Amino acid sequence: MKHAIPADPSNPWLSHMTEAVQKCVHCGFCLPACPTYVALGQEMDSPRGRIILMKEVLEGTTALEAALPHVDRCLGCLGCETACPSGVPYRDLISPFRQMAMKTRRLGLMAKLRRWSLLQTLPYPGRFRLAAQLGGMARPFRGLMPASMRPMLELLPPSLPAKQNFPEITPAQGPCRARVALLAGCAQQVLAPEINRATLAVLSKNGVEVIIPREQGCCGALAWHVGAGEQARTAARKNLAAFPQDVDAILTNAAGCGSGLHEYPLMLAGTSDEPAAKAFAHRVQDVSQFLANLGLIAPPEVQPMTVAYHDACHLSHAQGVRSAPRELLRAIPGITVVEIPDGEICCGSAGSYNVDQPEIAADLGRRKAEAIRKTGAQWVAAGNIGCLTQIAAHLRSGPQPIRVVHTMEILEMAYAGQADKADR
Repeated sequence: MKHAIPADPSNPWLSHMTEAVQKCVHCGFCLPACPTYVALGQEMDSPRGRIILMKEVLEGTTALEAALPHVDRCLGCLGCETACPSGVPYRDLISPFRQMAMKTRRLGLMAKLRRWSLLQTLPYPGRFRLAAQLGGMARPFRGLMPASMRPMLELLPPSLPAKQNFPEITPAQGPCRARVALLAGCAQQVLAPEINRATLAVLSKNGVEVIIPREQGCCGALAWHVGAGEQARTAARKNLAAFPQDVDAILTNAAGCGSGLHEYPLMLAGTSDEPAAKAFAHRVQDVSQFLANLGLIAPPEVQPMTVAYHDACHLSHAQGVRSAPRELLRAIPGITVVEIPDGEICCGSAGSYNVDQPEIAADLGRRKAEAIRKTGAQWVAAGNIGCLTQIAAHLRSGPQPIRVVHTMEILEMAYAGQADKADR
């Protein structure tokens, strides 16, 4: 039996979805900006094609099953929003559609197991660390595992860094210029805790007092983007309660998390928490944007190096933050920042995309690695743990070693006078 999603007038997202559909004039500017269209060359795997499919499903003229393969291939990178001359809010359509689709779609046993395992591990650092440790032990035997489970093992680093605990309050060095609260992240705490350490050091050096609220949790973005709406809303409400009001900003150093926090008003649309979600999202900033606006204390000169800057999709497309990270890097004497060819195209890392669509993710990862190598840079910097993990995995097989680091790590090294640091 075929299923169609009813256009329920009580649906809190219906007005958002309707606006997105109506704004699309089918001009096609989004096609070359869409990584799945670039990789597959199929109209239905472009934003324009997906908008048509989702509209027809909502109207009951196309079966949900016919649309889902194409909707599932969408990374949610929002490159289409940047390219769109009509201002189509694609994010207001794709994520609500996935919430609605999950109410009626049928998943196979392995898909259910994969989805459950991701939602029950990635948002919880303790569980994810244990799963990653077990995965590391299983890597030599990955050929014996189901094909759908292997991509998770391929992305794991050769070894996990030691667990790091951070103080609830990191004082400002010198006169206090600002007071902020920081989202610690989930996977990042396990895969690269040094990013948070660097962020705290750089903010403190710049006269910023940093609070890491102990009651915070996952931002909810992973759950939201795979259609697990209730889990996402639970995460959102937890953070609304955990973060203090008396701070100048709520900072993130992971683009996917920052984008997720900005989507709280959409997640909680139609609920009593929507006003609080709007106020919360208004205070959220990426750490690079905050520091650029605050005014960076001049770092000392470092050994000359070339850094290729990678635009994380959920920083550049979802949050519109492009110039700030480049400004911070260029403020370090000795650093030359270069652009990556086709830099606006996603690297293929998007939440659980590497697991759900491994072939497309791997193709995009290879393309990104090749583009980075063409720059001749010794380092590549980005502002998202997913991008850093994906890029590092695809650069490992290259002839020339290229260091993959977060923007805050380069700043920390500059302030500390360390031109060399071990690769991640």
